[in-house]
This record gives sequence, C-alpha cells and structure tokens, in this order.
Amino acid sequence: MDTKAYIDLENEFGAHNYHPLDVVIASAKGVWVEDADGKKYMDFLSAYSAVNQGHCHPRILEALTGQAQKLTLTSRAFRNDRLGLFAKQLVELCEMEMMLPMNTGAEAVETAIKAARKWGYKVKGIAEEKAEIIVCKNNFHGRTTTIVGFATEDQYRDGFGPFTPGFKMIDYGDAKALESAINENTAAFIVEPIQGEGGILIPDDGYLQEVQKLCKENNVLFIADEVQTGLGRTGKLFAYMHEEGVKPDMLIIGKALSGGFYPVSAVVSSKEILGVFNPGDHGSTFGGNPLACAVASEALHVLTEEELPKRSAELGQYLMEKLETIDKKYIKELRGRGLFIGIELKDEARGARRFCEFLQEEGLLAKETHDNVIRLAPPLVITKKEIDWAFERIKKALETL
Repeated sequence: MDTKAYIDLENEFGAHNYHPLDVVIASAKGVWVEDADGKKYMDFLSAYSAVNQGHCHPRILEALTGQAQKLTLTSRAFRNDRLGLFAKQLVELCEMEMMLPMNTGAEAVETAIKAARKWGYKVKGIAEEKAEIIVCKNNFHGRTTTIVGFATEDQYRDGFGPFTPGFKMIDYGDAKALESAINENTAAFIVEPIQGEGGILIPDDGYLQEVQKLCKENNVLFIADEVQTGLGRTGKLFAYMHEEGVKPDMLIIGKALSGGFYPVSAVVSSKEILGVFNPGDHGSTFGGNPLACAVASEALHVLTEEELPKRSAELGQYLMEKLETIDKKYIKELRGRGLFIGIELKDEARGARRFCEFLQEEGLLAKETHDNVIRLAPPLVITKKEIDWAFERIKKALETL
C-alpha cells in the first residue's frame, strides 16, 4: 500500500479529530523516520516530546521486549516485581517521597486534581464542595471533559459542556493575578513552567519563585505540569529548574517517561499529599503495569546516562543562535529553552501551516501550534550536523516561501 491508500483508509474509518500533515510514517530510528513510500524525513516534533530519547532507542526496545516475554499485566489487584523498583527510581530522581502511576498525561493531570482537592478537604480543612484550583489562560493540560472545561481555547470546549466547576482562571506569568485569586478555598495552582501548546510561551524570570512564595504563604499546593516540558526537553531535567530554589509540591510527568514506546505517566509528590489516597479512592487497570514500569525505568536510565538534558541545553543554544541569523521578514519572535523552540510568525506570513507543509516537502517534519507558531522540538539525541541540515531547510522556508 502507498501513502494515499493509507490516508484514504484513515479518512474513511477514523474519526476526524486531528489535522495531520499527509505523511504516513512506517518506520523510525533516532531522529529519522521513513514513510510508506520509502522517503526519509527528519523528525522535529518528537511526538510532542514523547520521544526525547529518539525513536526506537535500542536499550528501551530491549527492556520492552524482555519484559513482554515475562509479564505484561497483573492489574493492581496483585503486586508485580517492577512497580516498587520503578517507583523508587522515579521518586529519587525527582527528589520527592511518593508517586502514583497512570498511563496518559491527561490521566496524570486528573490524578493531580483529585489529589489536590482531597488534600484541600482532609489536610487544609477547606469546607466540603468548596475547593478551588487556579489555572492559567492559554493552558493545555489534556483533553478530558474536566480539563477542557478550564481551557481558554474555544475549540477545545465547543460542544462538550456542561463542565466541572471549581476552577479559577488567571493570566499566565502574572504573579499578582495569582495573589489576587487565592482565597481560603484555594487548594492548588496548576501551571506549565513553559506553555508548549500555547506557543512556547516562557514567563519572566522569577515568576515561578514568586508562585512558590505565594503558595507557601497561603498553604496552597504548587503543581507543575511537566508532561511536555519535563525530562530534558528544555535543557534541564525539569523546566522549573531554570529558576533557582524552586521546588513544586507536585510534579505531573508523562510523554518521554516511556521514550515513546508505551503510555506511562505519573504524579510525584510528598507522602502528606499523595497519602490522602486510600484503597479504592483512585486507580487504573493498566497504571503501574510491569511492562510500563520496565520501559519507563530504562527510559529514565537512558535520559540520565546519555546526559540528554545537557545535550538539549547545548544544542538548543546552537540552534537558536542559527535561527537568529534568518531574515525577519516573517518572524515576529523567537522563543525557546533547550530544544523546545517556537517561531512566532507575523500576520503577513499567513499562518504556520503552509511553512510546515513546505518543510515536509523538504524532508523535515514540524508542526504548527496556535496557527501562527512553528514548534521545533527534535529528539534530544540529534547531532550538530543534523541540526545544520535542518536549519538550511528552515531558513529556506522562512526566507523564500
């Protein structure tokens, strides 16, 4: 079958809830993918940062296949010999005390919401049914009905109400707005250290420090959603680490936690916070399954032993310096940390989609976000030589299209 045949099948039998570029990827390794017709492309999206370790990393593949031959699922009705080891590894890496495993990033966000509300009632003493969680405009935390209920993107909400109450919206990057929004019923503040889907939006230096100060003063949980920004993407293990002295009360992790092999997510926090859960309060048949634990454990080993956060910092700076040399005819602003870069285009550029389609023809796969931003996020195993190759195509698109 060729590319057109695969696209026709998907269009006929699959719901049309995505608008992908018309490339049908059939195989991949490292930073390179190959389509159904045998054409090669460089991946500059990394499955929205799920394959930070590169496609089909051999060590993670070996962990997957080895575990799959022994034990894949027990449910949490029984224990398995992988969960405890993985829990210890992740908790120690995050310098926390306890974790709760789930599958997808959205599930982990839902878990954090439930934990924050229960902590608010059982520990802080908020009156029943009164707990509030503060969130930011332009956020992206997932696609469940609860989560899209506190999104500001109209399309995410259209047709899906009524929505879950208990969320208060403020401007992103505005500590004074947070201070004004906090009251006696505030249980938590959930924030992305960098808004990825929002267009690689980076708050001013010191914002997270002020957030942490306000949360501590008011006994409010500071929750960092690091599903997309965590595990090396921004040049640090976690994006919040770009600000000295910052330590969230709760971390939400997913995507690269499995290196792209399997859905694995987790909430990591203190015993005081995650200790509010009792047997039966929350769960998942697949959450913490042995296959997931084996994959995630090796994915973390690869991340640390290959020093991928450091590579992201160095190569991200290298790429950013090259991007700064491009003619600014269409570029409104360049933003980024590590290998997490957004090119915001001027209105006269007529949208980012056409640039991404041009790059596809040139053998480079990137994706637009918020219509006018090209997001650049290659696997962290990329080399300088490969960045040079990609840059020539990005430059060609922005200067000649």
